[in-house]
Amino acid sequence: MEKKRSPLPRLNWPPLIKGRLVKRYKRFLADVVLENGQSVTAHCPNSGRMTGCCQPGRPVYISDHKAPHRKLRYTWQLIEMPSSLVGVNTQIPNRLVAEAIKASGVPGLKGYQELKREIPVNDGSRLDIMLTAPGRRTCFVEIKNCSLVENGIALFPDAPTARGRKHLQKLEQLHFEGHRAVIFFLVQRMDATRFGPADRIDPLYGQLLRNAVAAGVEILAYDVRITLENISLGKRIECNL
Repeated sequence: MEKKRSPLPRLNWPPLIKGRLVKRYKRFLADVVLENGQSVTAHCPNSGRMTGCCQPGRPVYISDHKAPHRKLRYTWQLIEMPSSLVGVNTQIPNRLVAEAIKASGVPGLKGYQELKREIPVNDGSRLDIMLTAPGRRTCFVEIKNCSLVENGIALFPDAPTARGRKHLQKLEQLHFEGHRAVIFFLVQRMDATRFGPADRIDPLYGQLLRNAVAAGVEILAYDVRITLENISLGKRIECNL
């Protein structure tokens, strides 16, 4: 069992407005009916398929941004599923994991002096985090948002992902070059007890993940603690490959 940890940093949601999802379409748009009967279109900050967490009629929570430069005033942040709130904003995981690492909240990633984000690598792509400290191997961390849960198992990806496969191959290459390489799955909900690759959705990704871990790439999966006020890193969950 993990030792009791100090409270981790929380990311506070902006003020949330409740509504019901009418439909999500064109990947980045969602029609929502608010509790006062008003119909609005919100930005959906998630390019994935959102399998299992975008059913019409479900309660959702959106934030109101009145900045004049925005094309859409509202942003979809959460959906209420029967067993958990689910974060749909894929910009959250990188921020949340970075803050947790800086607060020494991820035991396997403690002791680094410097954390940099959005690190370019030599093939033109980027990895999410680089950790450095004198006398230690540089550690590269790629973070994946996971929102699909079936029978208590968090699954990634929710759609075929060529980009995700490329990241696995890059992590494996960095490991062979002598660096630490970590794939970190952040499950933006609270109803998963295990993590595994979604082989029926992207079997090649599953095989590449197994190959990378067998070669020495480290794998971490955590859930979150999520409320209508904030979100923080939760507990580490078992990975079954």
